[in-house]
Amino acid sequence: MVSLVLSQTLEICKDVAGIAGNIFAFGLFLSPIPTFRRVIRNQSTEQFSGLPYYSNIYGLLNYLICAWYGTPLISPDNLLVTTVNSVGAVFQLAYIVLFVMSIEKEKKFRMLGWILTVFGLFSIIVIGSLLILDLQIRRIIIGSLSCASLISMFASPLFIINLVIRTRSVEFMPFYLSLSTFLMSASFFLYQMA
Repeated sequence: MVSLVLSQTLEICKDVAGIAGNIFAFGLFLSPIPTFRRVIRNQSTEQFSGLPYYSNIYGLLNYLICAWYGTPLISPDNLLVTTVNSVGAVFQLAYIVLFVMSIEKEKKFRMLGWILTVFGLFSIIVIGSLLILDLQIRRIIIGSLSCASLISMFASPLFIINLVIRTRSVEFMPFYLSLSTFLMSASFFLYQMA
């Protein structure tokens, strides 16, 4: 009886942590909207660097891989992982398309090439993983790929810390973005632990 109650409690905690992670992630997905409103209003990327949008292309690949990991074909019982990463992929793609529509012609082709590369790599990952018949091995391989992708994506902003230290200003490290990232990461860590 005690083990049944403990099991149900852990399942509830897992669901709560997953839902909280989805909510915090949605906040992260919405954070670039003010920048894109300005880009759309001015019909120009102005002085905004394209570098973060190349990171969005990598983020798109990351979200696609993580969404694939959460599907029943790879990892049963991870619907929250699939939903949040699918929504993230849609937001990333929308931001990339908006950015591509506002840049010079020669940069458009380069960005479109990167987008096609992402979808090509993702197709290779999906097809390759489906060729692995052992579900446990498939889950380990895609899970490891997903984990490596997540670590590199969330570790890359740490390079901003060097700029913060040099300039002695947190201007380049927005507080709410940092807080949302921390809360989302903590929620999904708890989701995984339960």
